[in-house]
Amino acid sequence: MAFWHGRIFMATYRFRNRGIVVLTSQNRDGEYIARVIQRFGYGAARGSSTRGSHGATIDALRALKSGKDVGLTMDGPRGPRYVAKKGAAFIARKSGNPVVPFNISVEKKWVMRSWDHFQIPRPFSRAIVLIGDPIYVDAASTREEIQAIEARIQQSLDELRDRGDRWWNGEPDR
Repeated sequence: MAFWHGRIFMATYRFRNRGIVVLTSQNRDGEYIARVIQRFGYGAARGSSTRGSHGATIDALRALKSGKDVGLTMDGPRGPRYVAKKGAAFIARKSGNPVVPFNISVEKKWVMRSWDHFQIPRPFSRAIVLIGDPIYVDAASTREEIQAIEARIQQSLDELRDRGDRWWNGEPDR
């Protein structure tokens, strides 16, 4: 499950108590996040694109092998915002599981002044959850094919985010 870092708050609530394993940073913020998400029924694979990625990848692959889902913030842990990293395609290639992009957009929200424009829904706000088509990665994919798949993941996440945000702005494409 691949999504944007700034939408963690809504995703945590929406997919709670399903045993999903989420990749979280090894820093102090990651420790805090791991403790919080575990209370919502998530598992944590500790590591990120900048530190401890090998161990987190192994934990994620083990979780997938045991039948659990894995969640990744594609632009985390530090951005740049809405630029997907390569982790999901790599894990999909190694596991045989697809990347499933999704987005959650809320009608009314507070947007934090952080690198990811972290969103917190206002009380009683409605949300729309959009789930993209699964993106499979063949284990024998060439470097060029992997790059094309990474571009598809980026494109899918961008389209889902744009479509979800337009939903609440009253723009066409509902």
